[in-house]
Amino acid sequence: MTLESTVRIPSDAPAVELTSLRRDYVVRSAVPGARRRRRQVVRAVDEITLRIERGEAVGFVGANGAGKSTTIKMLTGILQPSAGRVRVLGREPVPERRRLAREIGVVFGQRSQLWWDLPLRDSYRILGAMHRLTDRAVAQRLDRLVEGLDLSGFLDRPVRQLSLGQRMRGEVAAALLHSPALVVLDEPTIGLDMVSKEGLRRFLREDRAERGTTLFLTTHDMGDVERLCERIVVVNTGTVAYDGPLDSFRARLGAPRELVVDLAAPRERLELPGTARTLAVEADGIRHRIAFSGQEMTVPALLTAIGAQAEVSDLSLTEPAIEDLVRQIYSRGGAI
Repeated sequence: MTLESTVRIPSDAPAVELTSLRRDYVVRSAVPGARRRRRQVVRAVDEITLRIERGEAVGFVGANGAGKSTTIKMLTGILQPSAGRVRVLGREPVPERRRLAREIGVVFGQRSQLWWDLPLRDSYRILGAMHRLTDRAVAQRLDRLVEGLDLSGFLDRPVRQLSLGQRMRGEVAAALLHSPALVVLDEPTIGLDMVSKEGLRRFLREDRAERGTTLFLTTHDMGDVERLCERIVVVNTGTVAYDGPLDSFRARLGAPRELVVDLAAPRERLELPGTARTLAVEADGIRHRIAFSGQEMTVPALLTAIGAQAEVSDLSLTEPAIEDLVRQIYSRGGAI
């Protein structure tokens, strides 16, 4: 009997638990005039502590080289941490990697888990057998995935003949085939057109709602984070710069928001509360563009002040882009 089979995991164990997690790499570089190469230790992940409860959807974002991929490799048991503690679904990833593979689904960017020369359908048969699923279970789950991810048009085509967008949808289906408790997605919408991208996001939301799946998402497409996640973790040079709700992330940075109001009758000027200011008055005084800080002013409070002066016929709100907010964190030295 193996250690894996004897370890009992508490049902309330968090999906992901990182404690002072660290990973160092040794880099050797040539030194002019010297026979020996210089040895340098580079810290890719620096004392990250993070807890993700089951059922959460978390966006894990940062610039290239921030430590995202290294963290994912430690979560999935590919890399051994240099120091600290990592638990995934209550398990230690490296020694329990085989058992953990049955409980998590992973998409690693453009690294494929599909069989290159086989039809896509055959890859799912093989993966089903590897996960010890019955033929009936594979068929039922595959029907749902084919419909939700629109795979029917290329199921019988060899993987090597698929476009990048088609293959990425196939990779996501492979990661979800065994209905994992935790799904780790690295750049899942790369190569997808806008229609396919929205379709994938919609399916991931629906599937997660049905199954209570935990989602851990890394991406450079902030639309993925905004549409799929309620929580965002920003990493910078291997450390956590922000961890909290997506809405609070914007507010805490004090990033400007823009409210566009169309009035029922023209008005040259509106008296605005606090630090809210008029950016432009257009359409002969009908349309007013107003900038305000989400940290100091709420939309209802601003509308109340405007409504006391004029009748509003229409309005729209523009939020700051998440990538701009991440850029602000880096410009402040990596913390907020």
